[in-house]
Amino acid sequence: MENESKRVVTEFLTAVQQGNIEKSGQLLSPQIVWNQPGKNVISGIKQSSSDVFAMVGTMFELSGNTLRLVEVKSVSANGNKAAALVRWTASKPDGKILDVENIDVYTIENGKIIQADIFSADIDLENQFWI
Repeated sequence: MENESKRVVTEFLTAVQQGNIEKSGQLLSPQIVWNQPGKNVISGIKQSSSDVFAMVGTMFELSGNTLRLVEVKSVSANGNKAAALVRWTASKPDGKILDVENIDVYTIENGKIIQADIFSADIDLENQFWI
């Protein structure tokens, strides 16, 4: 089970890095529950893959299409869960910079991500950026 969880998450994050929306969408359950931390316009619980893609669209809009998953530092699995240490960057025309590490914990069922819990290393920075 650990190998399957790690494989699914690694494929998902690789697709995200490559901007492969079709592949990343195939790996998300249509009923995914996505828990985005913070107190900003992208925060909160998303209840479907459509909600997740709408959130990502907002992130690209707010960052002037500069949002990038620049590094996947590690992916570790335990049963049907996998945790990934990742680094995101983005910038805004007003000079605000986002450079933050997250730990994302994914739950996998039948080859699809059914839940994602995102933990930010600097939630204050994210709250200031995502406004």
